[in-house]
Amino acid sequence: MVLAPHSNPEAPVLAHFSLAGKTAIVTGGCRGIGLEVARGLCEAGAKVAITYSSTSPSEADDIAAQISSANDGRQVKAYKCNVRSIADVDAVVEKVVQELGDGRLDIMVANAGVSKHTPAIDYPEDQFREMFDINVNGAFWAAKAAARVFERQAKADGAPFRGSIIFTASVSATLVNIPQKQAAYNSSKAALVHLSKSLAVEWVDFARVNSISPGFIETEMLDIHPQEWRKVWNEMIPGHRFCKPAELKGIYVFLASDASSYMTGADLIIDGGYTLP
Repeated sequence: MVLAPHSNPEAPVLAHFSLAGKTAIVTGGCRGIGLEVARGLCEAGAKVAITYSSTSPSEADDIAAQISSANDGRQVKAYKCNVRSIADVDAVVEKVVQELGDGRLDIMVANAGVSKHTPAIDYPEDQFREMFDINVNGAFWAAKAAARVFERQAKADGAPFRGSIIFTASVSATLVNIPQKQAAYNSSKAALVHLSKSLAVEWVDFARVNSISPGFIETEMLDIHPQEWRKVWNEMIPGHRFCKPAELKGIYVFLASDASSYMTGADLIIDGGYTLP
């Protein structure tokens, strides 16, 4: 097994971050972190497919058009996709490859996920299963569909392929957040981090696989929590503020690009120091 080398490591450093000519998919790309990731990848030069499930098709198309318009008309397209369905994920990935990538794919950001706070002793079976079905299974189906394309491209090229798979995990994979009770969410994100490491080893010939573990990010997911919780969290963060979603897009571009050509199996914690004390 060989990890694909950087094509030109001696090039000026900013060139290492360019995604020009590459095609990317971001699941859950119409809101929150996923939306900013899609913007960042497009700003770095990639054609981007964003997937959605609960957003209306017209709104998703408008979001794609706005990102495209802000980046000189670079192709950005929205696709409805239920990440819990293997068939749906496979079909959407192949559709993106043909419609957007001219037969190729370079980047998969498995970002779609849900969060819920329920005491473990009261957790309904169907909701616990749904948490893992979306956060772990759905991410794996997306990664697996991309990996098939990457492997196909590696065989066609006759050389290791430099595809990049990025999972959106969470600091909840590393610690137990308080005061909210979220055993299912925490364990789903911990599973995702170890899945990333395992796949990094298995798929080293045609993909790098890494995860990003954000801390408290100012998204709709955070807005639903009581203000007293937010005050507690803010006091626990050494940085004493929450992260803007757009502050994360650079790290995703880094992992998607040749700037991280020798990085695989890593989990990058972006949390303002929250996990340090």
